[in-house]
Amino acid sequence: MDEESPTTTPLLHHRRQWWRQIPSNATSSLCLHKTTLWSELGGSVGDLGTYIPIVLALTLVSNLDLGTTLIFTALYNIATGLLFGIPMPVQPMKSIAAVAISESPLLTLSQIAAAGICTASVLLFLGATGLMSFLYRFIPLPVVRGVQLSQGLSFAFTAIKYVRYNQDFAGNKQGGSRSWLGLDGLIVALSSIVFLIITTGSGETYQNRETVAGKRRVRRRLQILSSIPAALIVFLIGIILCFVIDPTIINDLQLGPSKFHVLKITWDDMKTGFLRAAVPQIPLSVLNSVIAVCKLSDDLFPEHEASVTAVSMSVGLMNLVGCWFGAMPVCHGAGGLAGQYRFGGRTGASVVLLGAGKLVLGLLFGNSFVRILNQFPVGILGALLLFAGIELAMASKDMHTKEESFVMLVCAAISLTGSSAALGFVCGIVLFLLLKLREVECGPDVDE
Repeated sequence: MDEESPTTTPLLHHRRQWWRQIPSNATSSLCLHKTTLWSELGGSVGDLGTYIPIVLALTLVSNLDLGTTLIFTALYNIATGLLFGIPMPVQPMKSIAAVAISESPLLTLSQIAAAGICTASVLLFLGATGLMSFLYRFIPLPVVRGVQLSQGLSFAFTAIKYVRYNQDFAGNKQGGSRSWLGLDGLIVALSSIVFLIITTGSGETYQNRETVAGKRRVRRRLQILSSIPAALIVFLIGIILCFVIDPTIINDLQLGPSKFHVLKITWDDMKTGFLRAAVPQIPLSVLNSVIAVCKLSDDLFPEHEASVTAVSMSVGLMNLVGCWFGAMPVCHGAGGLAGQYRFGGRTGASVVLLGAGKLVLGLLFGNSFVRILNQFPVGILGALLLFAGIELAMASKDMHTKEESFVMLVCAAISLTGSSAALGFVCGIVLFLLLKLREVECGPDVDE
């Protein structure tokens, strides 16, 4: 009998004691990667294409305190950067946010926090008991790749909508076609995309290449281009355009952080938050925030494997602390990790720098910083999100057999059309088992 393909074997072959990795992750990450401060700064803004729209929508619709969220997510960024030693992102819980801003009646801030607490409790339980490691060990790789492919394409489709059409994040609506001219026009968005393509190419690195088309000057030029913090430059241009679009926002900025207060969460809030928002969020968090992000981190940083136990418990602990103070429910995400990596993030320094920036903004401007985000050019957000989505989707390129590709594509197609990663995951598992069932020997071989 032929040996099983290595890409369909279990994802985890042994369990590691994740707490023993913390010192080495925090101290040796910079030594293991050829990176620069500018590269890490560029990568630090790579996941803002998903972060900003959701935070802005929750702030405008659900009265989320932006200052509190900035401070708590800043602390999360710094902690995860030191803990994992890789650009582990801190992203909004997307299903909870979608329910909060789009379904009627709208969720209150206490119900949003309750949904985050319920989701966090489940992930903390799965991580602490080892059940998450059990799931990670036996889930077929083609199914994980299908989830990653669907999530990456979903980000890319959303990015194209950001570029082509006007967006109303507060109303969760899409407007008419974006005009060519203007400070948030198509020309600005397309120029950002062209600049990112010229500087970052397809995302490859050239430091270790001996030749590029046999020309040393070409290799040198590509090295210089790849060293430019392209995403950071694009993001800073977007910040500058905010003040050009509406100069009056300077008058609305107020110095000083938001006042912390503990939310009053009732039993009814817990019940509503769990049934309406946590139930659809839990499978997405298990699949994308833990399993997919751990597999992607293993692909990108094999010497810094992120333990599923650590990642699962990290999501749980973050929300069990921050949600009680009104911070946005957050998780880790494969799309955010792909975005950070795509634009130069190679170590935990990337998210530590991002956390430091958020902390300064949260302490300096508090909730009034929403006036700046509300004017940020959406087309530029689309440009950043597009590259993050494509980078995540390209993780599926290691499916070498037709059977693996078949399972992956079916899983991705169902996830996209059914708007549910959980549905695609279940169908992918069933399909994988059916294909293996066809190969089961039902009796002794009979020689002809």
